[in-house]
Amino acid sequence: MDPEPVGDMDSCDGRLTASALFHILEDRMHALKAQDVVVLLKLISLGIGAWTYESLSEDLGISASQIHRSLVRASGAHLYDREDRRVHRRNLSEFLLHGVKYAFPAQPGARSRGVPTGRSAAPLSMTLAGQGTFPLVWPSESGELIGDTVEPLHGCVVHATSQDALLYELLALIDSLRVGAARERSLASGLLAERLT
Repeated sequence: MDPEPVGDMDSCDGRLTASALFHILEDRMHALKAQDVVVLLKLISLGIGAWTYESLSEDLGISASQIHRSLVRASGAHLYDREDRRVHRRNLSEFLLHGVKYAFPAQPGARSRGVPTGRSAAPLSMTLAGQGTFPLVWPSESGELIGDTVEPLHGCVVHATSQDALLYELLALIDSLRVGAARERSLASGLLAERLT
């Protein structure tokens, strides 16, 4: 005996109705994306300075409309206050320290030229010099190092960090949380928490 259809399923053939499909798509639009983390970290890097969607778009290489949607999603996740235009640093710190490796996992991949990240970038590179067999890099033809590639949180990361040292540090530390061993994750957690609070 076939189970009865549930919710907004069409009672005749078990297909989703337009209403159910709309709700599924709406939920996906509100789910946090990796680019949202990059946008929030850029706001932290800017401090309390003035910014516009257009200036963020230029700095990050993400369209102004995508940045707007990122901040809407971040607001829904209690990581950003749209009225005060400020990042909820404590909430973001908690999410990054405990959830980023599950929400946006990564594994080192094939060797390539790239920009150092994780244990291979400052500030961890000074503490963990010589740890691991090969450097970790974001793939980039303009990179100065050959290493095992780590897919960055978003395709804009190499561009966005080229002129922003703090954003670069934050994203490199996050990569240590995403791909690092226990000691590396522990060191990265402490350094990231310092920079976010």
